[in-house]
Amino acid sequence: MPRNRLALGASVIALVLAQASHADAQETLPTIEIGKQKQRAGRSPRPGDAPASTPSVTAEPGSGLPGSNLEGAPLFTRGGGSLVAPSIPKVRAELRRNVGSIGFIDANTPEQQTRYISDLRDALKDAPGVFAESRYGQELRLSIRGSNLTRDFHMRGLELLQDGIPMTFADGGGDTYSIDPHYYRAIEIYKGGNGLTYGSSTLGGAINFISPTAYTAISPNYLNVEGGSFDTIRGQAQASRIFGDFDVLLNGSYSHSTGFRGHSSSNYLHVNGNVGYRFGNRIETRFYFGVYDTSQQIPGTLDLNQTLTAPWTSLPPFIASPWQGGFSGNQGRYQQNYRIANKTTFDFDFGRLDVNSWYVGQYLYHPIFVVLQQNTDNWGVTPRFTSTHDILGHKNELIAGARFWGESGTDKWWTNINGVMANPLGPSGVANLFGPPGFTPYQLGFPPFSWNALSQLGVLNTCIPGAFQFPSGNQVCPGFVNVGQNPQLRNNVFGAFNAEAYFEDRFHILPNLVGMVGLKYMSDRRSSAALGGIPFEPIPGNASRTYHGVMPKVGLMLEAAPDIQAFTDLTFARDVPDLIDLTQTIFPPRPPWIANPNGTFGYQMNPLKAQKAWTWEVGSRGKWDRFTWDITYYYSRIWDELLKFNVDPASGVFSTTLNAPNTVHQGVELGGGVEVLRNLRGPDAGDYVKISQIWDLNLFSFVGDRVYGGNWLPAIPRNVLRTIVSYNSNDGFYIGPQVDWVPTGAYVDYANTLRAPGYALIGLQAGIKTPNGLEVYVDARNLGNVHYVSDVISVANAQRPVDNAFPAGNPQAFYPGNGASIYSGLKYRF
Repeated sequence: MPRNRLALGASVIALVLAQASHADAQETLPTIEIGKQKQRAGRSPRPGDAPASTPSVTAEPGSGLPGSNLEGAPLFTRGGGSLVAPSIPKVRAELRRNVGSIGFIDANTPEQQTRYISDLRDALKDAPGVFAESRYGQELRLSIRGSNLTRDFHMRGLELLQDGIPMTFADGGGDTYSIDPHYYRAIEIYKGGNGLTYGSSTLGGAINFISPTAYTAISPNYLNVEGGSFDTIRGQAQASRIFGDFDVLLNGSYSHSTGFRGHSSSNYLHVNGNVGYRFGNRIETRFYFGVYDTSQQIPGTLDLNQTLTAPWTSLPPFIASPWQGGFSGNQGRYQQNYRIANKTTFDFDFGRLDVNSWYVGQYLYHPIFVVLQQNTDNWGVTPRFTSTHDILGHKNELIAGARFWGESGTDKWWTNINGVMANPLGPSGVANLFGPPGFTPYQLGFPPFSWNALSQLGVLNTCIPGAFQFPSGNQVCPGFVNVGQNPQLRNNVFGAFNAEAYFEDRFHILPNLVGMVGLKYMSDRRSSAALGGIPFEPIPGNASRTYHGVMPKVGLMLEAAPDIQAFTDLTFARDVPDLIDLTQTIFPPRPPWIANPNGTFGYQMNPLKAQKAWTWEVGSRGKWDRFTWDITYYYSRIWDELLKFNVDPASGVFSTTLNAPNTVHQGVELGGGVEVLRNLRGPDAGDYVKISQIWDLNLFSFVGDRVYGGNWLPAIPRNVLRTIVSYNSNDGFYIGPQVDWVPTGAYVDYANTLRAPGYALIGLQAGIKTPNGLEVYVDARNLGNVHYVSDVISVANAQRPVDNAFPAGNPQAFYPGNGASIYSGLKYRF
């Protein structure tokens, strides 16, 4: 899709909506101030305003995050929310009723509004228990409680939702490129088994991104221009309007950056919006839509010395170059996503029914060690019923739902020559000892198993006796790509379908004591087929696997005071391997008469088991006087954990997934704050100085493994800390110096022979809001220009590489973090 035309169209529509609502907005919009909203002086109330007598609603302390006062407003008015999209105070109150560990991020806070939010790390880094670390662009490691632990690209084991509707693919995989982190009005975090609220049963839980609507947007109209280091520039516009029973919101953003590192330039276009209509006060329907265009170069990894001395570097094969004839060069990710979803809500006397449906289409052109070309369709329907009623005089809350969602697509691989699908000119030149004339077995390419040999990749003993090519005279060998033939290496289709049902019931044993039970049943199918018909993969085949399971949940919550909760629960999680895990080593499929490595015959999926885990957690959240806190200890005993290792990270080739028999994930998730000083400007001034602390303790290890014993698992540091000292005034000024500290880095290998060094990064955010809706902010990061490791790719043993794929002790397995940078933005709300 032409990016400039789409951006222009979105901008025009947004500006038209803004102009249409400008006159009314000038009179009806409350002035936005730090920590509160108030009616603009000097005009009479208008329809849609909150009544002057509406009491303020304080932020729920159960979220464990800083509170703010927001004026309440009636339903179906600006600020008051609607049936499908409740007000933010109501969303927080509902979230607080969960018996377990949760988190909440409100976009209308000074911490968020004075920050350059370029990826999900920027949006989520103040949430305890969420590990989000950038690799490049919007690519990052996103993990809760060690989910997705050693996945070296994209994500698995954690569901992403938008307004309660899955954004994760049906096979369990996914990425974050179709998420504009600066668009959402709020973010809900359901850790571990607490994701059952929306039907999730993964180890990590679920993150729900809540879209703004015309009823919940911070302001009817919004313009934003930001820029800074690495040639970064971003523009964003949003407009919303209410026309009686009909409402509409449209948001469009475009960002560009050349990136800190070489070959990491990015261009992102995001268009989001929703249209709602209410059929009276008890039925409402809302359509959500999105178009996302991604252009991202991939800089790849470095070894540790390069990371600490020249972190801006990018090396072959990731960059475009004549190295090895350009094989696997110029790596990048270029994709377009299209999303439409509907949520229709029926409000009955006995409960509420939400019927969700969605479709997501994706086209991907992905030059890596091969050129990946995929077309993917995802769709689904998820009815969800909630009810609050009495049982024998006791309050009871019920959530029950089902999820039927599927995925289908095509998966084509091509020889990659500097980012282009092409056939190499000929064999690698290495002596052919075992293959037919004119070909080179992939074991003998240079370097072994590499891209230069990939186009000649073949399976021995597949030549057809008496069959020869014309006019070359070379023998026909289906297991080899013949020189000059089709450069396509894979011609596959894939699919997934999930049928799931779940419930969660919260029974109030006493007014302040809640017991919870829940259960989910799932039947998840994964399938893949080679269509054949190409020289490299001439023989068709297909395979499928179905995973069944039941996941129970039980818990207890005590409300010691209106603002203080303590909870404990026990949950069972089950993570199904995604299609990448199940098909990554089927390349190429062997002919029916040649055995697979495990001794079986024919096309098949990797024999991976579903990952299972029992997790126990205990914690508390609340607010008392000047203090807020959110603390949880969790212990997960895991069977068949899905772990990955890479033979040679420098190659850019996928890691291999295996099941680890017994592992443990345990840790502490702490978020807290204290207002150490108040009313510095005078009595009742309302300003304050606050110290906030985030601490995640990650203790992940093997249990009695036959190779690694009780070694620590790699990829995520043991301690991750973040400290903020902020000053906040009611006249709109905010400043917050901060420190991100990792005392010791993550292990790189399962043998625990190499780990990344620790680091400390100093930053500063500051901003001011004016009464006329203008906002200015500055966000400075890594002021000491520290060279550090942001993420790693896991290997089996850094000192003993498989097949000597890299120098002993020196794998190219490190992603450098960004150097010193500064960003600034100008926002206008009206």
